Amino acid sequence: MDKTHTRNRDTAPFIVRVDHGGGEIRDHIVSAVIDASGTWSTRNPLGTQGLPAIGEATSVNRISTPLPDVAGRDRQRFAGRRVLVVGASHSAANTLINLAELARDEPGTTILWAVRGNSAGKVFGGGEADGLPARGQLGTRLRRLVEAGVIELHTGFGIAALKPLNTGVSVNAVDGRTIDAHIVVPCTGFRPDLDILRELRLNLDPAVEAPSALGPLIDPEFHSCGTVPPHGAKLLTHPETYFYIAGMKSYGRAPTFLLATGYEQVRSVAAALAGDQTAADTVHLELPETGVCSSDAGTSCDAPPATGAQNPASGEGCCAVPEPVLIGFPTGLAHGRNGQN
Repeated sequence: MDKTHTRNRDTAPFIVRVDHGGGEIRDHIVSAVIDASGTWSTRNPLGTQGLPAIGEATSVNRISTPLPDVAGRDRQRFAGRRVLVVGASHSAANTLINLAELARDEPGTTILWAVRGNSAGKVFGGGEADGLPARGQLGTRLRRLVEAGVIELHTGFGIAALKPLNTGVSVNAVDGRTIDAHIVVPCTGFRPDLDILRELRLNLDPAVEAPSALGPLIDPEFHSCGTVPPHGAKLLTHPETYFYIAGMKSYGRAPTFLLATGYEQVRSVAAALAGDQTAADTVHLELPETGVCSSDAGTSCDAPPATGAQNPASGEGCCAVPEPVLIGFPTGLAHGRNGQN
């Protein structure tokens, strides 16, 4: 039923409409939904105030995807080109280092880096003191590349407009400065795609668009990657019974998500669906508190992790995993939704 109907809503099954490709679209009737679809397909715009820069839409051919494979399938697009990386995120750190490696083999490759903040110091992380050693090493490598002049850094560069050129794009800052590049790599963070949940009743924090109970605990203006308390099903609930948003999407626009957090979220939700509320409520998580996780104008985590999303928590000891939970649907769940299993 659509979101305007209330009667018998708690016992009605969900419909998940899936495009299977080749023109085949099917509806699946399910008892519970865990939305762990992430935020990868919905990046933040290049402009300030959360809005696209003027001309951003018409310059789309000059803008790459976040974290392009500059050494592999996308190599020819970047080799020998003037590349502008925008943002102070984990993606920016990895892309910049990969571009520096490409520049050693491809003469003429020029690397520019623009951040909104007045300093890029936080992007370099905690160095040897970082609780995630590989993340600290990444920040150290990035700092050395900037200091050596391999990467040309522009601070305080809030983007106002983009203008396509014959072979590239002109990027204009709010203060009037201009950078010309062949291609722009957006590393400005991500936001959740809520369109697929349009007919569900959601309870979201008005600032970061995370579940309302979780939002204040992860707000990047007040919390870092390592200061988020353990949490599970109880904080991930919405008005819809048996519906959860988990993983990076559960953090909404907050850039401080670590995979170790997601693992514990899903374990707790699975326990709740299995009817083991004690296991669902007993959450354990140990995260390193070193390494700064603030934001570049509120859209990107400044302390680079080991290899972006590929590093769960740089160490098996970062998450104390409880005993495994046997997953099964309790009677109330199996038969409470109009007999649908």
